Amino acid sequence: MKYSAGSLVALAGAVAVALPAVGQSAKKSRTADLDQAEVGLLTISGTPAERPGPFDWISGDTTITLRSLVGGLQEAAADDDLRAVVIKLDDAALGATHVEELADAIGDAQDAGKKVYVVADGYNTTSLMLGAVADESVIHHGSPVSLPGLYMEQYYLADMFNWIGAEASFEQVGKYKGADETYTRTQPSEAWDENITQLLDSMYGNIRSMLMDGKGMSSSELDAAMDRSFYTTAETAVELGLIDTAVDLGHLEEALEDDLGASISWNTDLVESSGGMAIDPSNPFAMLSMLSRDPSNNPVRPTIAVVHIDGVIMDGDSTEGGLFGSSSVGSRTIRGIMKDLEEDDDVKGVVIRINSPGGSATASEVIYRAARDVAEEKPVYVSVGNMAASGGYYIAVSGDRIFVNPSSIVGSIGVVGGKVATAGVFDKLHINVVGRGRGPHAELFGSSKPWNGDQRKAVRDMMTETYNLFTSRVEAGRDGIDLSKTAEGRLFTGDKGLELNMADDIGTLTDTIEAMADELGMDRYDVLDYPGPMSFDDLIESFTGGMVTSPVNGMEQILQRVVGPQGWEIVKQRIDAAVMLNGQPVMLIDPAIIVVK
Repeated sequence: MKYSAGSLVALAGAVAVALPAVGQSAKKSRTADLDQAEVGLLTISGTPAERPGPFDWISGDTTITLRSLVGGLQEAAADDDLRAVVIKLDDAALGATHVEELADAIGDAQDAGKKVYVVADGYNTTSLMLGAVADESVIHHGSPVSLPGLYMEQYYLADMFNWIGAEASFEQVGKYKGADETYTRTQPSEAWDENITQLLDSMYGNIRSMLMDGKGMSSSELDAAMDRSFYTTAETAVELGLIDTAVDLGHLEEALEDDLGASISWNTDLVESSGGMAIDPSNPFAMLSMLSRDPSNNPVRPTIAVVHIDGVIMDGDSTEGGLFGSSSVGSRTIRGIMKDLEEDDDVKGVVIRINSPGGSATASEVIYRAARDVAEEKPVYVSVGNMAASGGYYIAVSGDRIFVNPSSIVGSIGVVGGKVATAGVFDKLHINVVGRGRGPHAELFGSSKPWNGDQRKAVRDMMTETYNLFTSRVEAGRDGIDLSKTAEGRLFTGDKGLELNMADDIGTLTDTIEAMADELGMDRYDVLDYPGPMSFDDLIESFTGGMVTSPVNGMEQILQRVVGPQGWEIVKQRIDAAVMLNGQPVMLIDPAIIVVK
């Protein structure tokens, strides 16, 4: 869809200005002597999804995914008629790895001769990073800019448990794992402090490198700019060299025309629709058509399948929402998908896309085995998004090649398991608990009593077996890896992991797919995401299950407001993981929550 410059309304943010209509004399008089320049427009709102929405085929909506945004930039690079691209950040909540994947596509567009602008009402750390790789970053006059640095807080609950009468019984294998320390300690151990400190140093270094390279700053110049920009105005940010231009966004088109030396027509079709169908509920034939439609994404020609491991890993079926709405990755669901892809001749290769802090040890092993079964028949590559930690990395080593972003988090090769015994709490509440069991370990995960010595030894032995299996999988998948430098719970950014043989390449999801296509010698192919769209029956079931409002909905809204939309995506995964401890004797989970804002 293409619009003239005069017909596009409210290009950016909080400024909504109705521009003159096409053909109005005021507009013509200003641009009559200018050439026409086609400019692509990409809008990023919130956090880009990893895969299309499960009900897009019914709703008619298009879920904007990270891959579709990258594809839009690739479309722009290949379009000879396009002069420039405007990336509009509309309350975007981007992570560092989102920026790195978008930056790679921006570079391709620039190499193709397109000028790239990033436009926003306000900038935080990640949007400044994105602006740094563009040709020009633009902000509205007087808008806020914040570049405070990188900061994290961890909570230690041992004193609180003691105060309320609870007792944490935990065991972990891996000196640097740290996953039990939230429950068992009042402050971090030396090992965990060393582990998280070097991880933050690496992440902060990547942020600084992108800003310095993009803005042509020295380290001391960036320090000086950050000293004044923890929270500042657009004009000061321009003065400091963090942003290129401050304008009235209501006159953005005029500024772009002056810069490009041409009048503008807008191309807003860079991101493809996911193929949804709008339904007229008053039309019974349309409704019948919807009910009879098959939403499956079965391959019909040579295809590369992208299987998403997006969330906490658990036994059983995947879910679209956990306790606080986070998706979880079910081993039964992924195993079934892998089996279908293994047997489908149109699927030439599989990319496993991982954004997971880990989860159930047994579920991770099931998915690992399913991936290796596929790898016996066709290539399996792995693309790490923001994180492949613990159980996520367990699955990653099933791939023939692992691609990471510089700021992806990998590792946490370790095991943790435990429970919180609440007998003391019950005593204070004058609640008498009487337990009954049969079998040698029946009360092992009872809620009232902490583990005794024999029980603790049994759990430790089981966890050691799991750890040994985990490390054997890593050694099998990463030939020559030095576990003395990479295992026992250590965490690394992707660029450091590459140096330690934990990954093969620095590259985006798109790079991973293209590398697989090159290996297979394919020039034309489809890319399909799995799990795919949900059926109409699944939709009805989800509606039925949602008839009763959850009592945590109000709490969810409060917490989301506290941590922000970007942080909430990570926090809610960890809440679901903590709940899983009630039913999982052994967990492969990364304990840290790090949000770049």
